[in-house]
Amino acid sequence: MAFRPLLHLLLPLCFHWIAEEMTVSVLVDVTTAALCPDGSTCSQVIYINGLQQTIVGIFKMVVLPVLGQLADEYGRKPLLMFTVSTSIFPFALLAWNKSKGYVYAYYVLRTISYIISQGSIFCISVAYVADVVEESKRAAAFSWITGLFSASHVLGNVLALFLPEKYIFEVSIALLIFGPVYMKLFLVETVRQAPRQDQRSTGCSKIFKVLQERYVSMKHAGTLVLNSSTLKGISIVSFFYELGMSGISGILLVLSLRSDPLHKQVYYLKAAFGFNKNQFSEILMMVGIGSIFSQILVLPLINPFVGEKLILCSALLASIAYALFYGLAWASWVPYLSASFGVIYVLVKPATYAIISKASSSSNQGKAQGFVAGIQSIASLLSPLAMSPLTSWFLSTDAPFNCKGFSIICASICMMIALCYAVFLKEEKPTNGESKNGIEDVEEPLIP
Repeated sequence: MAFRPLLHLLLPLCFHWIAEEMTVSVLVDVTTAALCPDGSTCSQVIYINGLQQTIVGIFKMVVLPVLGQLADEYGRKPLLMFTVSTSIFPFALLAWNKSKGYVYAYYVLRTISYIISQGSIFCISVAYVADVVEESKRAAAFSWITGLFSASHVLGNVLALFLPEKYIFEVSIALLIFGPVYMKLFLVETVRQAPRQDQRSTGCSKIFKVLQERYVSMKHAGTLVLNSSTLKGISIVSFFYELGMSGISGILLVLSLRSDPLHKQVYYLKAAFGFNKNQFSEILMMVGIGSIFSQILVLPLINPFVGEKLILCSALLASIAYALFYGLAWASWVPYLSASFGVIYVLVKPATYAIISKASSSSNQGKAQGFVAGIQSIASLLSPLAMSPLTSWFLSTDAPFNCKGFSIICASICMMIALCYAVFLKEEKPTNGESKNGIEDVEEPLIP
């Protein structure tokens, strides 16, 4: 395993995620103080955040596959530097001024930042790892990325506790700047670009050529996935898993001032058992620590013996148990038992990355990862549309029968479908003719 390139990738990513997490608690205070100075419940902030999440979800369906394609064609390094840099500008605005106008400008820039960076950082990072790590050890490397993401959230919260509030944005911006600068200096490019023709074209012809290239590249990515039984199968698994899990997240946690579950208010658990935010934080902390351990240590140890498919199926089975225990919870201790399955189902992501990576050639890593991520975005956008009204109905007095967690049980059915497809998933190697779909490969890895 190429430890040095991997280290030069993980270190700036860790600083980036810590910087983003440490601002969360302050952001709630800053936005509510600017938009609702009278100290009311501030429905305006809730509506703005809901609108932001909807816009981000819609645009991510297109942006994620495109960024994956660009990472294959123009290199991982520039795309990684670009995506991690987008978070600097929104926080810089709030560090400069926290007035109402600047808060609105922050929301605009942060929405653009989310569209570009949310999900794409993982896709491009996974493609980079596939270039520098041998196939048999990729699952462990992918698990380190997701485990480091979980650990960074914990470290960011701890750092925010000890830093004075007035310095949080300044420290966060410094850490955010550190990421792309470090990548520029130390991250090794793994893609060799083929020479391109017609570089002198200008104006409308150049715009048309760019749009034509994106269309052909998108068509190639779709053909690539549809022609591979493994990629097609894992796309279906990812869709139904995300459909169910996004629905559960929306059910358990709503009225959010932020998309991160750690900072949403309890809804279903409060309605069902009278849980408060502190009790739910206990559950999340327990799962968070366990998931870090399972991703960084457990998966790398067991993967050589059992393989990615068995890990994926076991994680999906744990997610079904998680959903059913929540949906059928008959006592206040059951949600704690249900949450413990999070230590296992968190392995769905790294196992999925590994299966996609094995089924893709070195020149199509970004395309495949981005395409599947786009499918997941569609599922996460559709899920709340069905789950939220269903939850409200069964929590109301008009429910047809007494089962407050019925919507969660419905979400578990989606994950059962994902498990069925995962069980029959065929793990195939990429074929030599994979790239012959109407577009020529424009890169090859520098590091085999």
